[in-house]
Amino acid sequence: QVQLVESGGGLVQPGGSLRLSCAASGSIFSIYAMGWYRQAPGKQRELVAVITNIGRTNYADSVKGRFTISRDNAKNTVYLQMDSLKPEDTAVYYCNTNYSPRLDGGYLEVWGQGTLVTVSS
Repeated sequence: QVQLVESGGGLVQPGGSLRLSCAASGSIFSIYAMGWYRQAPGKQRELVAVITNIGRTNYADSVKGRFTISRDNAKNTVYLQMDSLKPEDTAVYYCNTNYSPRLDGGYLEVWGQGTLVTVSS
């Protein structure tokens, strides 16, 4: 049903910037929240940032002040602006959404396929 399509990953130098995008498509009645997680090689997946459809945000301490999450609710798209990137930001970044497929349909969770961000000189 619902799919998440991510884009924007790539190779960037330390101190550089990248902007990730994630668009949700399919049968969506409403979206509760969309967010970004990341997983570095050999490490657990961790929360990066989340935004609800009323604008509440939450960030990992390691990215506060450097990353900004935003949404375009009309397009069901979430963005992650990443500035002042560090080598430790290197990871596969996964988009996530919590949504309702229909009225009174409860909430479901879907993950994107992931996009690789590499920060290296």
